[in-house]
Amino acid sequence: MAWSQDEERMLAMIERHLADEDPKLAARLESFNHRADRGGQAPGSGRRLGRSTVIIAVSWLLIATLIATLLVMALRHDAAAIPV
Repeated sequence: MAWSQDEERMLAMIERHLADEDPKLAARLESFNHRADRGGQAPGSGRRLGRSTVIIAVSWLLIATLIATLLVMALRHDAAAIPV
């Protein structure tokens, strides 16, 4: 969706005021915009998984392993308890 000329003018005015009042915040926001435009990747780097993605994947793997282990132990215990 395209911005109207009035909206673009107002945003530019807000940006100028922000840069004048808090240049540190304006620089951080500009840095964020550049990273967002690149998709969060550094130039020249391939697609990398984020730290949180790796932690979540490892956590799910551990949970699945724990559930499988508990199921195997429960089934073996039930099988040993059944009289023949």
